[in-house]
Amino acid sequence: MRYRKGKCDLMYVIEGLLFLSSWVMVVNGSIHEYKDEAFIPRFNSFFFHGGSEGLYASKVQDSPLLVSDDSNNNNNKPINGKSFIRFESIIFRRTKEAANKQNEMQQSTGIVEAIILEVKDRNEIGGSYLNSDAICCTPALAKDGSCKVGEVIIHQDPENPGWPKRIQTSFEGNNEEANMVFNNVQINKTGMYYLYFMFCNPELKGTLISGRTVWRNPEGYLPGKMAPLMTFYGLMSLAYLILGLLWFLRFVQHWKDIIQLHYHITAVIGLGMCEMALWYFEYANFNATGSRPMGITMWAVTFSAIKKTVSRLLLLVVSMGYGVVRPTLGGITSKVLLLGVVYFLASEALELVEHLGNINDFSGKARIFLVLPVALLDSCFIVWIFSSLSKTLEKLQVRRSLAKLELYRKFTNSLAVSVLLSVAWIGYELYFNASDPLSELWRRAWFIPAFWTLLAYLLLWVICILWAPSNNPTRYAYSGEALDDEEEGLSLTGSSVIVGGDLSKLDRKERKASITADHVFGLGEVVLEEDKRE
Repeated sequence: MRYRKGKCDLMYVIEGLLFLSSWVMVVNGSIHEYKDEAFIPRFNSFFFHGGSEGLYASKVQDSPLLVSDDSNNNNNKPINGKSFIRFESIIFRRTKEAANKQNEMQQSTGIVEAIILEVKDRNEIGGSYLNSDAICCTPALAKDGSCKVGEVIIHQDPENPGWPKRIQTSFEGNNEEANMVFNNVQINKTGMYYLYFMFCNPELKGTLISGRTVWRNPEGYLPGKMAPLMTFYGLMSLAYLILGLLWFLRFVQHWKDIIQLHYHITAVIGLGMCEMALWYFEYANFNATGSRPMGITMWAVTFSAIKKTVSRLLLLVVSMGYGVVRPTLGGITSKVLLLGVVYFLASEALELVEHLGNINDFSGKARIFLVLPVALLDSCFIVWIFSSLSKTLEKLQVRRSLAKLELYRKFTNSLAVSVLLSVAWIGYELYFNASDPLSELWRRAWFIPAFWTLLAYLLLWVICILWAPSNNPTRYAYSGEALDDEEEGLSLTGSSVIVGGDLSKLDRKERKASITADHVFGLGEVVLEEDKRE
């Protein structure tokens, strides 16, 4: 029972360290930089999490561990097809008090170890297999020669000799600093790898670490989780280009029958093309350099936030019967615009922090403060969209506009399916994250963001098909039905459609007011010859 308890406790500690690391240490690139970072005490050890990434096995085999003092020589070696973790300019700095206690003639007065392990080998760290819950070797455990006092206990994997990997750096004499030798650790097995810097000597308490490590996959510096997204965004750029070309041809073919709604759809397609292209180039640059290009990332994040906002506003105004059963938004125009502005600001803030912020300081609690507003605003959009759809369908049934009623029923069914898919995917995402806290399923993680991008694209296709330009715009355009009392303000159609007969003086007066609004907001031009003839 004592053995089981010790093993169980230590296993929970190791998994706790990995789980904590997966939340706290997410970097802004494949170059992990450390600036006077402190070590955290755990049991009889002190540790600092240096990074974690999914790495694919090298396509070109080399020496598993290359050690050289000549960093330039190692940097000049061909790296295409190789996967590795490289240690550059790593410096350990202990306190002055700790250094003064040491004998200046002594060769080694403290050891700091860099431990690289695959997540599945997490139980190989510590003394669980020695009936102990210690992480560092103690004199009692060292009696049988299974470990050395003052070092982290590592049980080597018989199926993968030399792993988990251990690289030691020693303080000499009473020096305050210890420089880690340049190391390039080649990865020959695909997996999720974690890096820890650890020491066991309590006298080193207060030691700080500076420097950086570079992580690379065979095809470039993109982390394993993100690598498939570069190809995905490239394909989505092509998909939006195809949709844009088809829409443009249809637009030009029926340009005389274009209504204002078509311009909004065109804007969403254009924003989608720019967004996907920018994300592709951002990932390609990231893959080539190992760091996120700030300029491209800023543009990609901004276009993404704008496109999300405009897409939601498009769904909302279409659901309200924009240009179909009502030519004006009336008094709710300001409310729609306000919701759009607030959503853009919330979405932009979240995207900026996720892609450009110092993610080491971006804790789970801080993330909630940015995720919750976006989630609440999305809920407001969904409720308002379906509430508006219900009213629009009711109006069409009363007016017996069968063609428009059928159009909106198809649109409602498409939205309902997308909402059901969204709810199901959110459930899957929660399950995925809860069941994989250590990112062991990292090769499937790219599905999560890709699904939302694909769903938005398919929904845009549905709108393009339902509201495609044609030589018979009256089948879905506003055609002079009686207006509701509250429908005042902005004219949403590009041209007025006269059902028949002469306009009365009152009609002309109302029409001139609508014309004035059209020109003030730049939403279209109305031909005035009819009034001139009167």
